[in-house]
Amino acid sequence: MEKKELHKLTDEELLLEKKKHYKSKIFNAITIGFLAGILIYGVFSWIQTPDKKLGLLIPMLIPLFFIYRMLKNPNKHNDLEKVLKERGLK
Repeated sequence: MEKKELHKLTDEELLLEKKKHYKSKIFNAITIGFLAGILIYGVFSWIQTPDKKLGLLIPMLIPLFFIYRMLKNPNKHNDLEKVLKERGLK
């Protein structure tokens, strides 16, 4: 949502947007933890194998890529937080 649209919303609508933002933060944190667990398990299982082939580590790039994408833009809801702070709804 653009900053211009956020100023047009009512207080109740802004609080609903805040709840959606909170839920997305929780979902992202759980997903990152799950993908990090997959990544750690894969690396440790690669370490345990007797023949250390590099090809076994290549699939571990997939969770690493998704973790990077989720962490790349953590401040995409700064405008919402600014509008909430201006209206004293925080």
